[in-house]
This record gives sequence, C-alpha cells and structure tokens, in this order.
Amino acid sequence: MQRSPTDADPARQPGYTEVTRGVRVSVRTFFLADQSAPERSHYVWAYRVTITNEGRQTVQLLKRTWLITDAQGRTQQVHGDGVVGERPVLDPGESFEYTSGTPLATPSGFMRGTYHMVLSDTGEGFDVAIPTFSLDSPHQPGRLH
Repeated sequence: MQRSPTDADPARQPGYTEVTRGVRVSVRTFFLADQSAPERSHYVWAYRVTITNEGRQTVQLLKRTWLITDAQGRTQQVHGDGVVGERPVLDPGESFEYTSGTPLATPSGFMRGTYHMVLSDTGEGFDVAIPTFSLDSPHQPGRLH
C-alpha cells in the first residue's frame, strides 16, 4: 500500500517504539474505514513505520517477519524480503519511513515482528524488534489492547 491514510489525524494516533542495537522502530496505526466492510467481517488498517539508525555503524534491512493476531487469537506469520520492495541502507542518523497495511476478520488485533538486518561493514547479522502495536477500530465495544 503506497498511499498515506487520510481519514485519521496522525497526531492523535497512538505511537509505539522499540530500540534494538541502536536501531529505533516507531509505528503509528490508522483504521481505514473506507476500505473496511464490518458487515462482512473485513477490517483494514494502515501502519506507518519509521526506522532510524541511532547507532554508529551503517545498517541494512534485509528481511522482515510479522506476527499478526486477530481478536480471536488466530495468528498469521508473514516473512518477506525487505519492506515495500526495498532493502534500505541506513547510515548513522538516517531514517527510512514507509506505509503498509493489513486486513483482519475481527474489529481488533495486534501485530509485532522483527527486522533481520546486517552491519554493512562486517556483514554481521542481527535482529531488530518491531514493537507490538494495537489494531483497534471503532467497531469494537472498547479498546482491548
């Protein structure tokens, strides 16, 4: 998904952040009412991720692993190369931002994951935690997460 969500004010959305080995991952979520169909149990969210290299060495994101869990506890595991078709290289102080999305069959859930990265100068691999973040919609009785 390339477009930025327009039906939510980013400043009012909750943010989630995790730092691993000098790499900061921040996530904001947006419920996409225009792409959801609650009467068919189809709920869609966008999430905007910012990855910032706060360390002293250049890093590259090679792969990702996501765990997507709906309100009934069903978990889907997703693996893939890079993010949004890219394998970004981040020098110290640089950031990379992208927006993607996910559908669920329930009005809430959560996601968490891992970016599999390498230090550019040595090739040493390491994992960076993606913070657990909540997927909440207005079609649930209350915020569960």
